[in-house]
Amino acid sequence: MSETPARLVGLPLRRECPLAPPAPLARLREQRPLIPMTYPDGHDGWLVTSYDLARAVLGDLRFSNRNELRHYPVQLPRAGGKSSRTPPGMFSRMDPPDHTRYRRLLAPYFNVRRIRLLAPRVTGIVGQLLDRMAEQGPPADLVETLALPMPSRVICELLGVPYEDHERFQQDSATLFDLTAEVGASSLAWASLYDRLRRLVLVKRAAPDDDLLSYLTGCDLSDEEVTFMGITLLVAGHETTANMLSLGVFALLEHPGQLARLRAEPALIEHAVEELMRHQTIIHAGPTRAALEDVELAGEVIRAGQVVTVSLPAANRDPLRFPDPDVLDISNAAAQGQLGFGFGIHQCTGQQLARLEMSVALSELLQRFPTVRLARPAREIRTRDTMTIYGVHSLPLTWDGEEG
Repeated sequence: MSETPARLVGLPLRRECPLAPPAPLARLREQRPLIPMTYPDGHDGWLVTSYDLARAVLGDLRFSNRNELRHYPVQLPRAGGKSSRTPPGMFSRMDPPDHTRYRRLLAPYFNVRRIRLLAPRVTGIVGQLLDRMAEQGPPADLVETLALPMPSRVICELLGVPYEDHERFQQDSATLFDLTAEVGASSLAWASLYDRLRRLVLVKRAAPDDDLLSYLTGCDLSDEEVTFMGITLLVAGHETTANMLSLGVFALLEHPGQLARLRAEPALIEHAVEELMRHQTIIHAGPTRAALEDVELAGEVIRAGQVVTVSLPAANRDPLRFPDPDVLDISNAAAQGQLGFGFGIHQCTGQQLARLEMSVALSELLQRFPTVRLARPAREIRTRDTMTIYGVHSLPLTWDGEEG
């Protein structure tokens, strides 16, 4: 086994296997789960790779999520690599009490009861997309035909965003998540998202409808606040689910025993979703938190101002928390504790919606296409190594006969 360095230079992102985290992370977790790390901008911070330490950092309010305090573990396409002040309404980059105020406003739209009411509509959208996939015939790219349009349509309907704008939103989001994008392209994508959402907010304020943006315009918020809340929900609401769904299908197709079991026991679908979230964690370049004061952690002192990056893929495969962590087991009860949605006050707002979308899409796909399989070798599948959210760029599928 290689010797662990005294300091890590940059976050390991290169994978030898597309369905396994970067190999150095397991060694770091075993030998030094809290290790100093030099960030691309020269900042001296830390990397956490164990489950317990991940929860400790993410659940501790002494670690801030404010944008202006952050340093990123990967090089971002912005001039100088500096973080800007958090815009009003972008609650995902805030601390209490502002974060609490915005999250509380959203709670009625994302609680378990409200999300369950969306199940028939999600099922209908998935059915329409699979109908189209069957009509077009094999081969089909799962990303284009189901994984991306399904959550895009759902979040657009929930927010009250015209679906005809979804392709532009998808393009802008993809640019913002691309670590190789030019600064100018990222700036244009951000401006495009902002301008479109801002115009829509003005429409909703003048003529409210039965949707989330209209509701927010009636909550004593400025147009700016509603716009940035809408951007946060729109981008996160389709990028994460789209990549998790396509990567989850890829993993199941590469584990035929687990795929066969899920077909035979469809009641395991909710367990399967949690296990796929654990085994195939898509947030591979963070989250990152900044210490607001000196914090003692695992025998080290995190100095005020230093940032700590948490490797969720490493934490979700910690053998001290998950027995046989590298094995995909759709009945794994321990997966209920997975950190794919984060932990603490910043745990994903839309996690119940994501679970519903994943459950419905996987169930319907496997039922409609019993012989579905990869249309090309797994080694040829292009993965999103240079994106802040991991996944696949495309997932070509094929199937037999008159299925669908």
